[in-house]
Parts: sequence; C-alpha cells; structure tokens
Amino acid sequence: MEQRKGRRLVLFPLPLQGHINPMIQLANILHSKGFSITIIHTTFNSPDSSKYPHFNFHFIQENLTETEASTTDVLALLSLLNIKCVGPFQDCLSRLLSDVSDEPVSCLISDAIFHFTQSVSNSLNLPRLVLRTSGASSFLIFSTFPFLREKGYLPIQESQIEEPVVEFPPLKVKDLPVVKTCHPELLYQLVVNMVNETKSSSGIIWNTFEELEQSALATIRHEFHIPVFPIGPFHKCSHALSSSLLTQDQSCISWLDKQAPKSVIYVSFGSIAAITEAEFLEIAWGLANSKQPFLWVVRPGLVQGKQWLEHLPNGFLEDVNERGHIVKWAPQLQVLAHQAVATFWTHNGWNSTLESICEGVPMICMPCFSDQGVNARFVSDVWRVGVQIESGLKREKVEEIIRRLMVEEEGEEIRNRTLNLKEKAKLCLSKDGSSSQSLDGLISHILSLESFIFQA
Repeated sequence: MEQRKGRRLVLFPLPLQGHINPMIQLANILHSKGFSITIIHTTFNSPDSSKYPHFNFHFIQENLTETEASTTDVLALLSLLNIKCVGPFQDCLSRLLSDVSDEPVSCLISDAIFHFTQSVSNSLNLPRLVLRTSGASSFLIFSTFPFLREKGYLPIQESQIEEPVVEFPPLKVKDLPVVKTCHPELLYQLVVNMVNETKSSSGIIWNTFEELEQSALATIRHEFHIPVFPIGPFHKCSHALSSSLLTQDQSCISWLDKQAPKSVIYVSFGSIAAITEAEFLEIAWGLANSKQPFLWVVRPGLVQGKQWLEHLPNGFLEDVNERGHIVKWAPQLQVLAHQAVATFWTHNGWNSTLESICEGVPMICMPCFSDQGVNARFVSDVWRVGVQIESGLKREKVEEIIRRLMVEEEGEEIRNRTLNLKEKAKLCLSKDGSSSQSLDGLISHILSLESFIFQA
C-alpha cells in the first residue's frame, strides 16, 4: 500500500447493494485524495474485502436470524439493523479510536439510514458526516413527513393515490417515498430519526450534482443549516472494481456487441424490488410484441414465490430467439455505456437513474417503493428524460411506450434532453465544475474537523 498522508476516515455503509456501491465509490474518491480508509461492515451482505487491498475492513456481528436477514420486509430489516448494530459498532469504533499504533481518525462517514451512529459518534467525541445515497429531491420529501402526515397525505390511502401533492408539484400521492408495510408508524419513525440525526451531523455528502437538483439542494442548505456536498456522480470519478454482491453475467456484453447501435431495450429492476407473476408476464409479452431487441435482467427472486424463468409461457424463448437475452445479473455500468443500448426500463433506484443520465440513455420508469416514485416523477415530468408506466402494467401499454421512445419523434426529443443532461454531468466533474469544487470543499471541511479534534 502506498504511503498515505496521515489522514484516516472510518466509513460505515448500509449493507444493501444500492447503498454499498456509492459508499465504496466514495471511499475510492477520498482515498485518491490522500485519505486512509477504514470500512466497518456488517457480516450480513458483506463485500469481498480482497477486492480492496487499499482499504482496511472490520466486520461486526449484527446477529440477525435467517428470517430477520431477509430483504422481503426491508423496513423491518432496516429497523432491526439500527438496534442490533449499536453495541458491536460502538465497540469496533472505540477500538479503532484507541489504537495509538494507527493514524488518528478524522471523522466517521455513515449511511444516513444508520441514524444511531450520531449518538455513538457524539459519545466518542468524533465528528460524523452523512452519506445519503438517494437524490436530494427525494430526501427533501422525507424531511417533510411530519407535514405530510399533518396534511393527511400519510399514511397513503388507496383512494388518493392519483391526487396531486399540491405543496410539492409535480408529485402525486402515489409518488411519495414510502414502503408498503403493515406498520406505517415504524416507517414514519425510521424516516424521522434519519432526518433528525442527519440535521445533527457535521454535513451531508450527496451522490448527485448541482445542475441536476439545484432547487432541492438550495432548500436543504437553507433548512438544515449544515454543510452540503453534492460531489456526484460518484461512479464517473471512481474507477474501482465492482462491489456487486451478485455474480455479473458477462455474456450480455458479447450479445450486445452483435446488436445494431441504439436498438436494445435494457430491463433491470435492481437488487430488491419484487413483482407479481402477472406483472412479469405482461413485461415478457410487451417486450416480445415490441419486436425490439431486449436485454432483460431477471434476478432470482424478482417474481414473488418463483425461482427464475419457470413461469415464462411455453414457446416464449423460442419466439424471441436471438432478439432477446435474459441473464440473472448484469454489469450495469458496462451495459448502459454500450452503443447498442437505446432505452433503460428501470425501477428508478437512485444509482440506476443517475447512471442512465450519465450515459445519455432515456428511461422507461416503473418505480416500486421508497424514493423510486420521486425519482421516476422527476425523470418523466421535471427533467423529461423518460416516460413513466402509469395506470397499470399492460402489454399493450408497454408496446406503446417502447414505440414512443424507440421509433417516434417524441423519443428523439427525449434522447436529446438526456444527452444534454449527460453533458452537464460530465462538465460538473471537470476542474472548475460544481462537483469538483464541492469535493474540494468536502476535503477542506474534513481537515477542519480533524483540526478541531486535535485542539479538543
């Protein structure tokens, strides 16, 4: 390992794929700026530390049972992690701080959902920065949960889902960042704790850029009164090995190599989202009937109660033949950057949304839960770089939207807007770009925290 400059940071990612990726990318960015990186991680969903010899890993036992460790009920999992990780995390961090043989720790950077880490860092007199892995626009909505409940938008009533949230145009009630649960109070408390402990932190790091979410970032700066650092898109300035927890099928790249430029629909709904068998069949027939080449990621467990492809109709694979390619998991960054890919049908997780924008690929939006509804609404109605599937998932609707994006004039207009955003994402990382300047500000801020510790 190269000699570092005596500045050590401790990072603590939430152990879900969409949170691990940006935290590892952030770690690489900060390492490239001269910081030593120590990562504390749960044994649950732990990444392969051998891929990152330039980081020091410490694993803590969160002691989840097999049932508790399921991502079927994400809300229950997140709430449990905030309880079961407290003792093991505090013990691990205390040992790191007391180790006089190693470099002093400048600060902790934890995932915002790990809200308990604020009280732990306070007790150890260690500054805490927050990484929020969603966009700023959705986080702003999370921060208004008490207001939304007071106004009667929460908990969401089925009869109201198509109504506008008049205080936050162009959102509809169905776009609000919730998780379907039998325990809405548990969700509410998790969100309130996340927001309050973020406000108590020493600053927020965002995987976004100023030109994309300027309004939301300005509001957060005004209301939170803590430093805000939008330094994304992370993946464009972090050239690390993949931190995927699932094995990526590289066959899709060789398949894409055989396709015409801008001809393929890439379909992937992320690492957690689940759909019904009926929805799966509508997607399958919509893709087949569109007559467009498609690359489809069908993650084992994507369809509730099914293993993999056993519920495809008889003759489906023979019917699409070489026009379709189905894999269990794909190297998404490579796929989106491939010249053959024309459209991304996505669940609109923040990482996927940002990655699509950065490659100039228009989106078909089908949000499932949490911040995805906000992201999808911004994609379709604010940035206008995609089309959202609304009013039910039907094969005829799928065909129509694919045609709008791939064939009709509207698709060309959307593509031009997406390419414009792609250029802005590229410029923000240039020497004088907004994200580069924000990164310089983050480094100065961390060094000022370090000086504060030494004076104390």
